[in-house]
Amino acid sequence: MGQPDFEAISSLRAADEIEAQIRDQIAQGRLRPGDKLPAERDLSQRFNVSRNTLREALRALEQAKLIELRKGAHGGAFVRHGDAATIAKSMRDLYHLGAITPKQLTDARIWLSRMIVGIVCEIASDEDIDQLQANVDATARADAAGNFDERARLNREFHLVLAGLTRNPIIESTIQGVMSVLAEFIQQIGPSENSFILPSRRRLLKHLRARDAEAATKEMTKALVRLHDQYLAQWTARQSMQAG
Repeated sequence: MGQPDFEAISSLRAADEIEAQIRDQIAQGRLRPGDKLPAERDLSQRFNVSRNTLREALRALEQAKLIELRKGAHGGAFVRHGDAATIAKSMRDLYHLGAITPKQLTDARIWLSRMIVGIVCEIASDEDIDQLQANVDATARADAAGNFDERARLNREFHLVLAGLTRNPIIESTIQGVMSVLAEFIQQIGPSENSFILPSRRRLLKHLRARDAEAATKEMTKALVRLHDQYLAQWTARQSMQAG
């Protein structure tokens, strides 16, 4: 591994500059997942800052999930391995802060799902589609047993499995984030009637097996638009009750 090339810091916002330099070293590949950063004493000398300033920067990087701070004889600051949960957490934070609205959330899910269905039609094997079939079968059993929490979990899992069939970690991570936020949104508004979802999923599987991207995309879009219209109506009603 190449040695990270840090420069002395002189600005008033030294911690921000330290954070930026370490981020840059990670981006350039000078620091890789699993690498240990130099000791605090060494880093503070290289940056020409106090240890308190250095620790402020390291804590910010830890909160951003870029490094992990470990204690003990073999402790220190280590570059973290990639984790899709970081994207999900960032999306949830944006949602809680109001930067993502329910309408934007539901629109994003529809648009992404439309794209994913088209990709899956092109590249998925019959065995891949069997994974979706197993999810739909499990969802039907949960529905028949009246286990609505399990049904909801499996309905969300369907979209994660579908995204996984693209074999693209960017799409997978994005969908994980969207579904994570959606789960919190649904918990806020409460359950809704969605008996049309299972029949729609069965039709979707039929189109996927036939590699009919147009029909599959239309089926997915129609079901999600109907479902999300219900969600937004529930959200609006909830907001009106709280305002009253």
